[in-house]
Amino acid sequence: MLEVIGISNCNTIKKTKEWLEKKQIDFSFRDVKKEPLTPNELADLVMKAGLETLVNRQGRKWKMLGLSDKQLTDNDLFDVLLEHQTMIKRPVLRNGEAVLVGFDEDAIASFIEEDV
Repeated sequence: MLEVIGISNCNTIKKTKEWLEKKQIDFSFRDVKKEPLTPNELADLVMKAGLETLVNRQGRKWKMLGLSDKQLTDNDLFDVLLEHQTMIKRPVLRNGEAVLVGFDEDAIASFIEEDV
């Protein structure tokens, strides 16, 4: 089953869920504020999507932490992302072993192999 990963109060997550419901696509939702990803789950997403793809460098948390001026290694960045999972770019869609990051209707339609 398709899994949507993000945070409940995110407008992009709301838009994603509405789009999926409109298309009558079954999905589960995981709010990382309430049920954070484990280190292994995050590592799996990083392996499949890439660390740079997963990190939202434009978001509020990135700016609040003042990370723009820091030289972070991939390990440092992983640790920060694990601790502050609201910095994960949204939505993250997981369908079996496949992962898609970001809201793009055409990409999501292709990803879930539905005719829209």
